[in-house]
Amino acid sequence: MNAQVNGELVPIGGGDPMPLIREVLVVGRRDNCDIKMEFPNISGRHCELLFRQGFWYIRDLNSTNGIKVNGARVQEKLLHSCDEVTIGKRNFQIFYNEPNGHYMREEEEEEDIMSKSLLEKAGLLKPGRQGSGSRRRGQSFDPADFLLDE
Repeated sequence: MNAQVNGELVPIGGGDPMPLIREVLVVGRRDNCDIKMEFPNISGRHCELLFRQGFWYIRDLNSTNGIKVNGARVQEKLLHSCDEVTIGKRNFQIFYNEPNGHYMREEEEEEDIMSKSLLEKAGLLKPGRQGSGSRRRGQSFDPADFLLDE
């Protein structure tokens, strides 16, 4: 068996590095997990590490204690080499060779989901305009205002 190593997950504070040898690795407490972590704050199937088009991603599998990337809690996230990953309360650093010329490829396409209202995303409200703030109290709401108002 000649498995290609696509990076490693290194425990911060000491411990053996874990080679990342499959395209999908399940992390958790269960015996059938690819990366088994027997700690009380790790769920049975805690998260997945996914290798897609030369990049590693992490995805929470509805764990109790969640995952963080560089201190921010995430549901799914593109990982860059040297990122700090927290699984439950265990900290790791991921190391791998990223494809050349594509460092920020996916993150540039990501958008802050709170930066626009749903009406703005749907094209029903002009950017920066506050639909409800332009009405007086007691005035009825007319959806056509969003479509017809220039």
